[in-house]
Amino acid sequence: MADSECSVMNKENEPLVPPNSSSAASNVQNKTNPDSDCKQKQVAASSASCKKQQTSERKWTLSDFDIGRPLGKGKFGNVYLAREKTSKFKIALKVLFKSAIKECNNEHQVRREIEIQSHLKHPNILRLYGYFHDETRVYLILEFAANGALYQKLTATLDKRFSEPEAAKYIAQVADALMYLHQKKVIHRDIKPENLLLGANGEIKIADFGWSVHAPSSKRTTVCGTLDYLPPEMVCGRSHNEKVILMF
Repeated sequence: MADSECSVMNKENEPLVPPNSSSAASNVQNKTNPDSDCKQKQVAASSASCKKQQTSERKWTLSDFDIGRPLGKGKFGNVYLAREKTSKFKIALKVLFKSAIKECNNEHQVRREIEIQSHLKHPNILRLYGYFHDETRVYLILEFAANGALYQKLTATLDKRFSEPEAAKYIAQVADALMYLHQKKVIHRDIKPENLLLGANGEIKIADFGWSVHAPSSKRTTVCGTLDYLPPEMVCGRSHNEKVILMF
């Protein structure tokens, strides 16, 4: 494990997608979810060919990755920088302990996080390429946001605030992503600077869909998220819909 970690950390400043692996991210997603790949190729390929491809695909295991430095720590586990061994493509590997999830009775919440985030495709939303699990842990294969959290950048500024043009840029990107979520009837319910990551080019990536919910018709009443960022509707105990996340 130590050699693998050094290998990843020493190459951290390399391009996210190596020159000989321009489709690495696509390969990661397709390997994890062959059914999705089949649907995309239905027009161009016969169903027989699609089934043949599906049977030739294999599922991920931890041995497919070189594990690097820790990127963060959460309630149920940790997030690590990792590199897929074949394509050398860098990802963030979120490791959740089943015992901790079960102890808090949050199995449904983890399933919902995976189901929702895996269907979201927007330049300002962190991609979930796929997942796998073993006897003790669940692993989420996530897009690697190379520039960390917006909160870290904010606290590192001299007067703890962004310039107006920079703030406007971030707000525009967050707003565009939230509009996309609204169209999908998804409520994130934990929008905060700590959950706004920055990609390789400094672009916003909304992350951590652990509290998210898909609510196409009904309003919600659950009080959840982070206390410092709760919207008035939740504080007052009123019901809310997807627009509640505009109040952060």
